[in-house]
Amino acid sequence: MGLFSFLKLGAGKIKRALQKGAIIIDVRTPQEYDRGHIPDAFNIPVDRIKASIERIKASKLPVIVCCSSGERSSTALKYLKAAGITAHNGGSWQNVLKIIESL
Repeated sequence: MGLFSFLKLGAGKIKRALQKGAIIIDVRTPQEYDRGHIPDAFNIPVDRIKASIERIKASKLPVIVCCSSGERSSTALKYLKAAGITAHNGGSWQNVLKIIESL
């Protein structure tokens, strides 16, 4: 599977999660978030995800995590999935925004 096939597959998962009411968590620093972000996305820096697990779990909604490139959101994804939360790595916040705009 090539990179573009992978990205297309990921976009489909993100779209389905959004249609199910997923919440978006941007795991960048507050400074990065302030320079641009998805409207209504929650800013929980990756180093605070573990401490926020119970609050996230309480929403009972699927989660899409994003950052600037996908690396930090990949780390956050591991914590969320380990806690039993349905979560997806959206990669960069701009990628997730494009998917939202295509709905």
